[in-house]
Amino acid sequence: MLPTSSFTRSATLAGQQLTGLVDVPKVLDLFDGGATVVLQGLHRYWPPLTELVRGLELSLGHACQANAYLTPPGSQGFAVHSDSHDVFVFQTHGTKQWEVHDDSGARQVLLEPGTSMYLPTGTPHAARAQDAASLHVTVGVHQTTWRDVLSRVAQGVLSEDRYDGAVPAGFLDDPTAFHRELGKHLAAFQREVAAAAPEPVVAGEVDRFLRNRNPALRGGLADRVALSAITDETVLQRRATAACRILAQGERLRVLLGDREVWMPLRLEEAMRYVAGRDSFSPIELSTWLDQPSRLVLARRLVREGLLRVGL
Repeated sequence: MLPTSSFTRSATLAGQQLTGLVDVPKVLDLFDGGATVVLQGLHRYWPPLTELVRGLELSLGHACQANAYLTPPGSQGFAVHSDSHDVFVFQTHGTKQWEVHDDSGARQVLLEPGTSMYLPTGTPHAARAQDAASLHVTVGVHQTTWRDVLSRVAQGVLSEDRYDGAVPAGFLDDPTAFHRELGKHLAAFQREVAAAAPEPVVAGEVDRFLRNRNPALRGGLADRVALSAITDETVLQRRATAACRILAQGERLRVLLGDREVWMPLRLEEAMRYVAGRDSFSPIELSTWLDQPSRLVLARRLVREGLLRVGL
């Protein structure tokens, strides 16, 4: 891994000092010298990978990330190593010879364009480009584990004020009081953890996950400009990258849209479920539940919030 100073530079823009800018000539020289160019988090910038990664996240309920690795001919980017998450490898250009280790030893796997490979968490591996430059994409699946969930349950219990007191002084010489008080706290902790209901825990995990799924608002400025022009016949498309979870809570409807939530009257539930279940629609299709002014207000709100976009 090269230090960032070897391929970045500083610049001044409108009087502001900018650092960490990619120095293209340096990158090209390093590539000529055998270095692998790593495009970290490429799903944030390239729409096809954005849709792939977000689709996987919303299907699996686990965070995902895509990186790309461009390696010059005959070079190897990393020594044998293992990752702390599952990895799917997609070869897109050139070939790479992979060294993959399992219980039976090391195996050689040649990946060509259009082929892929799955590496479970902790699988030792390395890859070397062959006679031509090689480009592959990895999709990492960062799983939420039972340890993660149970740790959050335990932390919720431990957030109570009664656990803020100090342990008895003098326990180094006489641990009797420490033993006694610890027994009381452990018993209380066990009771409270055992009393944790699965339903609110799962609901909290859903909220936590979706709130970290920011909508990818490609074309968002054009959509905002077009808001006032939306009519009953306008084709609206569901953004493939947008989360949407609809929850009836009392007399109101809670709609989770990634990093934001929208509260609506409960009477909009059927219309919202219709919208959420379609790749595209026109506001006129909501006439079963809403009059024209109401359905246009809803459509424009959902475009503004990033769930929908104006059809191309």
